[in-house]
Parts: sequence; C-alpha cells; structure tokens
Amino acid sequence: MGNLYGFGTTLPVSYEEAIPRVKDALKAQGFGVLTEIDVRQTLRDKLSLEMEPYLILGACNPALAHQALEQEPEIGLFLPCNVVLRATDGGCRVKIADPEAMLGIVGSKQLDAIAAEAKQRLLHVIALLES
Repeated sequence: MGNLYGFGTTLPVSYEEAIPRVKDALKAQGFGVLTEIDVRQTLRDKLSLEMEPYLILGACNPALAHQALEQEPEIGLFLPCNVVLRATDGGCRVKIADPEAMLGIVGSKQLDAIAAEAKQRLLHVIALLES
C-alpha cells in the first residue's frame, strides 16, 4: 500500500516484534538506523497525552547518502529516510518515506538516479518483511 509520499505494509505481529524485524530488513539492504524517535513517549512526557505505540526510525544507507551529498550538499535536509512503525489492531503498520518523492522536488537527474536506487532497496525491505 502506498500514497504520494510513502509505501508500506501491515505485519501480523506485535509492534514489539516488528521493531527488530524492520531493523534487520533495513540492514539487509545496506541501511543503518541513525535515530529512533518514540513519538508515544514524547507526547506522554511533553503533553501528558496517550496514543498507540509509534516509532520513527531514521534510516541511512551511507554510500547513497554520500553520493547524494556530493551532488547536492544541502540534501541533508531530506536525510535520513524516515521509517514509521505504529501499533494497529492485530499487527504493526510499517511505512517508509518514498525517496523519489522526497528528492524529486530538487529537480536533479543525478539525485533522481540515487533516489531510484534508494527506493528499490526500500521496496526490498517491504518485500523482506512480507515474506
């Protein structure tokens, strides 16, 4: 399932089980996790609000990031690739920001090629999770 800015899947496992699976699938495609933002905990701490478990992972493929930064030093505004995990009834929804949508606004053919490779790798992440 996708939209104009991302794609994803719903896993039939708990949120807690999905986190290491997603990290392993990212690693298999050359991505490391640079950041983890626990949105649920942040809203609880800062606003005393409750919500379902929701995690944002900042994933980076160092080789692709380096290529993009060499083409466009300001591209760091769009890095790393965000991966969202959120608990749902009976599973965990995983969504990944579409690198082609994010980098496409720059209008650079060199960046378009890098974004296409990143997207293919991230689509493989989804395929790994669904297998």
